[in-house]
Amino acid sequence: MALHPLHTLVEQLKAQPIIFIGGKGGVGKTTTAAALASYYASQQQKTLIVSTDPAHSLGDVLNTQLNNAKTAISPYLDAIELNPDVIVDEHFAQVERTIKSYANPDMMPKIREHLRLSKSAPGAQEAAMLESMCQHLVEAADAGYENIIFDTAPTGHTLRLLVLPEMMGAWTDGLLAQQRRQAKLRSVATHLDSHNQKSSQTNDYQKNNVANPFAAKKSDRWEQAVSVLEKRKQLFRQAGLLLHDRTQTAIVLVMTADVLPLAETKRAIEQLEESKLTPAAIVINQLIAPTQSDEFWLRRAERQQHLMQDIEKNFSKYPLYPIYLQQTDVRGTEALSALLE
Repeated sequence: MALHPLHTLVEQLKAQPIIFIGGKGGVGKTTTAAALASYYASQQQKTLIVSTDPAHSLGDVLNTQLNNAKTAISPYLDAIELNPDVIVDEHFAQVERTIKSYANPDMMPKIREHLRLSKSAPGAQEAAMLESMCQHLVEAADAGYENIIFDTAPTGHTLRLLVLPEMMGAWTDGLLAQQRRQAKLRSVATHLDSHNQKSSQTNDYQKNNVANPFAAKKSDRWEQAVSVLEKRKQLFRQAGLLLHDRTQTAIVLVMTADVLPLAETKRAIEQLEESKLTPAAIVINQLIAPTQSDEFWLRRAERQQHLMQDIEKNFSKYPLYPIYLQQTDVRGTEALSALLE
């Protein structure tokens, strides 16, 4: 498949408001994502770009200090740079508030210590990041943004984020099913307790009002926890539907014409296809023009051209878009937008 002019990438993606940019670290994901966002904004299309990459390079590319809060870059462009540490702290603070609403106060010191240790548990940061990402995705879709672009972390992290909504939804279903079983047991225990109190002939029992330990004296204490789980389930469901809707979401992979990015992109596509999240396009970044007078750059260009044959062979099903190596760093919305013009 021949390479397509880069400006036609915008034309291909114009019907899909949600775009995920993924790929191996250091191949130019952030530049590509910021270029698309800057171009859309230059066309007066309300655009949000969200970085989930802990490297925090989106602010550098846009020449703006970014954080977890939405920052206006221009009248048509807003940007967010998600900070995993802040998100984890906020996530566990919310968990503590939920538990505190129904837990025995005497248990809270131990619970707080457990939550503190859980912050560094495997998957804790990913789960918190996922929930934040899904929240931004759903809220931005409801807020009327014409384009929502996610600049994601290196490939493996991106793949997990894309498939986690379903996994987290299933996990939440399991928690809710467990809660429903407990609710049934409490209901039976309450019925037995009520029956025993009515039929008991022991005045002492009635006077002391001895309650069944499983009675629903505080049966409502779980309602808030269940409500939180139901909201999370709905959030993941909405995000999952958006991610799998090819009329809404496009996944664009970025790579360079090098051996390792080629191998990683092949693996990424295999995993995405297995998850029914087929990429929309592949961007090949940092290409060197084949006409070079310097011997070093000529050899580099020739090697890239050789690898491009493998790239076109391996990814024949997908549109390929080139970005040629620039003489200077591409920073700021005007320079970024110019890449796609």
